Amino acid sequence: MSRTRIRSTPVDQACAAAVGLARGAAEEIARPGEVGEHLGFDNEGDRVVTHFFECLDHAYLGWRWAVTVTRASRARVVTVSETVLLPGARALLAPRWVPWNERLLPGDLGVGDLLPAEADDDRLVPGFASPDEEIDAQAVFELGLGRARVLSALGRDLAAHRWRSGEPGPHAPIAHAAPAQCSTCGFYWPLAGTLGLGFGVCANEYAPDDGRVVSADHGCGAHSEATTVPSMVTDAAPPILDDHDLGYDLIESGSADEASSAPLGNA
Repeated sequence: MSRTRIRSTPVDQACAAAVGLARGAAEEIARPGEVGEHLGFDNEGDRVVTHFFECLDHAYLGWRWAVTVTRASRARVVTVSETVLLPGARALLAPRWVPWNERLLPGDLGVGDLLPAEADDDRLVPGFASPDEEIDAQAVFELGLGRARVLSALGRDLAAHRWRSGEPGPHAPIAHAAPAQCSTCGFYWPLAGTLGLGFGVCANEYAPDDGRVVSADHGCGAHSEATTVPSMVTDAAPPILDDHDLGYDLIESGSADEASSAPLGNA
C-alpha cells in the first residue's frame, strides 16, 4: 500500500507581491482610515493568495481585513477575488447562537406572544396513549372537549420539582418565617389528582401567593390560624426611683388619711 503524498503548492510571486492591489480593495469597502498595516499573507492554492491588513475600526478591535487575490493560468494580471472582514485571535465575537426555545426564560412571554409546543414535547402525551391511570382518567374527563394532549408523567414531575424548589416551595425565606405551613391553613385549596398530595392554590387575597400554586409545606404570615398578633404599642417602662439622695417616710394608709384631715395649724 502506497502512502498518499500531499503536494505543497508554491507561492505565486505575482499574487504575493500584490499588496497595493489588496490594500486598495480593502479601502474601497472600508471607511477612510480603517485599513491598517499589512499583517502578511496565506497561500491558499495555485495562484491564490490572501493578504491580511489590520482593522482600525474601534468597533472591530482584533479583526483583520482579508483580501484574496488570484491570477489566471499564464496570465500576468492579478485580480481581486474576495474581500472580507475576519476575526483575529483577540477579536471580540458575539455569543454562540442559541435557538429561541433554549434561551427562553420564565416570564419572557408577553401579551400577543405565541409559544407553540413541539410535536414531540415530552411534557405532553395523547390522553389515550399512556398507561398512567391518572392520565387515563383525565383523558376520559376531557373526551370531546378539544384537548388533543394532556400532561404526561414527566411533565407532572418537572412541574412538581420546579414548584417545590422555587418561591412557592418550603425553602423560601417567607416560608421559614411563617407561623405554620400551608397544609394547615384554611385558605389552602389542594389540587386535584396526584399533584394534590403536595400542592394547592392559595385563596387568601391578603397573602403574597394569592391565586398561585404553593407547596403544602410552604407558608406565610397570612395563615388562617395565626391569631396571635404582636402589639404595635410597647408597654411603658416603669419609673426609676433613686432612693439614695431623697429622704422620705413611709406612711400607712390610715395615718395618711388622718394627716390629710387634720387642721393645718396642727401639722
